[in-house]
Amino acid sequence: MLRIIKREDVSKRQSILIRFIAILLSLVFSGVFIFILGFNPIEVFGNMVIGALGTEMRIKETIIKAIPLIITSLGILVAFKMKFWNIGGEGQIIMGAFAATYIALNYSDNFSRPVVLILMMLAAMITGGIWAFIPAFFKVKFGTNETIFTLMMNYIALKWVTYLQYGPWKDPNSQGFPKVANFEVNAILPSVFGIHIGWIIAIVLTIIIAIFMNYTKKGYEITVVGESIDTAKYAGMNIKMIVITAMLISGGLCGLTGMIQASAIEKTLTVSLSGGYGFTAIITTWLSNLKAPFVLMTSLAFAVLLQGGSYIQIAMQVPSSVADMIQGMILFFVLGSEFFIRYTIGLKSKEVA
Repeated sequence: MLRIIKREDVSKRQSILIRFIAILLSLVFSGVFIFILGFNPIEVFGNMVIGALGTEMRIKETIIKAIPLIITSLGILVAFKMKFWNIGGEGQIIMGAFAATYIALNYSDNFSRPVVLILMMLAAMITGGIWAFIPAFFKVKFGTNETIFTLMMNYIALKWVTYLQYGPWKDPNSQGFPKVANFEVNAILPSVFGIHIGWIIAIVLTIIIAIFMNYTKKGYEITVVGESIDTAKYAGMNIKMIVITAMLISGGLCGLTGMIQASAIEKTLTVSLSGGYGFTAIITTWLSNLKAPFVLMTSLAFAVLLQGGSYIQIAMQVPSSVADMIQGMILFFVLGSEFFIRYTIGLKSKEVA
């Protein structure tokens, strides 16, 4: 007796309200699940906030977790705006870290610190861009499924770095432990106000991507391709080049995340370096409604969730999977809200029945 009706026009206020309700429902259902596990939901959520924002040190840790989320989300945003479902952020992060590590291990003694860091950033962005270019090329050339293609490339990147860590790049001074040698000082990002300079990079990139998507020809073309390929063709746009360009930017930003994580956090190359940020960034990108300024806010909110999730493991002995479950709930409800933004449900009339 129900029928799905496409909404003709949804105001910005209605869209925000629907998404807010979706997030609220996700927290309610997460709370129910936490209660079933035998914990007090209010106490758990309260401790998560305290664990993320309770002290200066915790705030710094939260910001450090927000940095890779912001930059990776900006990269995924560019692809998603074009409706190219780049699920390969993890692999692009790892390959960016690989390229940056190559520079750090081989050239950190040959140049000054600024030069080494710039070379590491460029290498990471180029390699991350190439890793994203491969599925983009196959998409425009053979019509392959980009979701599966980019997802599978994550595992190739992971196994490649695992091979290097256990093989050719294994530090001979590690006493048999499978690890890559630590970076020299020249290859480590400096800190500003007690947090590595990545937070400044994240803010600058947010501004750049906002300007790029809203005020440049290429950004406009990416948006048009995402809204209607037929319209883009009618306007004479080179769709293949637009797709490839967007994915080079998307992969390049994810690759830069890898450089920052390798240089400022791990100070070496490890298989666990990406930390799931490539997947979590998919959630923050959707929550931001594909708008760069909102990426900053949603990434900070999720960093609170990540840092708070780590805290409750210690303070309340809550399993780490609870934080992952909350993330999953939020993604589920936010994706569901997209349906209600585009459609409404009504009763079938007797004549139709």
